[in-house]
Amino acid sequence: MNTKISAYAHPEVLVDADWLLEHLNDPNVRVVESNEDLLLYDMGHIPGAVHIDWRRDLNDQTVRDYVGPEGFAALCERNGIGPETTVVFYGDKSNWWACYAFWVFQLFGHSNAKVLDGGRDKWEEEGRPLTREVVAYPAVTYPVPAERNDAAHRAYYQQALEHMQAGKKMVDVRSPKEFSGETTHMPEYPQEGVLRGGHIPGAKSCPWARAANTDKTFKTREELEAIYAGELGLGVEDDIVAYCRIGERSSHTWFVLKYLLGYKQVRNYDGSWTEWGNMVRSPIEKSF
Repeated sequence: MNTKISAYAHPEVLVDADWLLEHLNDPNVRVVESNEDLLLYDMGHIPGAVHIDWRRDLNDQTVRDYVGPEGFAALCERNGIGPETTVVFYGDKSNWWACYAFWVFQLFGHSNAKVLDGGRDKWEEEGRPLTREVVAYPAVTYPVPAERNDAAHRAYYQQALEHMQAGKKMVDVRSPKEFSGETTHMPEYPQEGVLRGGHIPGAKSCPWARAANTDKTFKTREELEAIYAGELGLGVEDDIVAYCRIGERSSHTWFVLKYLLGYKQVRNYDGSWTEWGNMVRSPIEKSF
């Protein structure tokens, strides 16, 4: 384990490319690619990796929610993932969707999971092997989880509202103009139907990308502590809720706070601004 990773609060959840290369043929390891750009996997992926599409595979196709326990078990079974399998996630956008998929797996208690530091971008930049071959793994049995444990990792609208009303810590990880209310979408992205711009009253702005280096890896623990503890004043014992627009960028920040820095109570409000900004009479602050 490299020295940067070993310094994190939970180094077991992060691996570098050298570690992954050594474990590509390990039958107890399943590599999962999850991207925003759904075409990237077909253009080339890490040998042996399976593709989990966050839209198709992780989300319910009718209700705005995630798959239930039966759906999660079926997803794992068809990708050759058993309850003891070590799952290593990676993807584009500095691992936005890899962290999102990691987060969903935690809702079902699959804690034997890791993220590839630097994701797809760094792997490609270093000339690591890619293939278009799609491996079909034999189906395995994955016991249906007794429940989806949202309470430990996820906040719903009402919980986020009560959190705000109690004056507890909230982190808005969107871009500065989204936070201020000047725009209602990410730079260079389409408007996604939200009716009001701004932020949740009392939330602090800290764009998710501040946690990443230019090569898409996570910053060091010391650098991250300077941002989240030093600048934002977050304490390890604080009850914290992070949000963005649909929960993808905030899952990245959730991963940083909970696993790299060891914050004990961190939840991702995945309804985020597309829900809050459209909710009738939802309190909003603007700052421009």
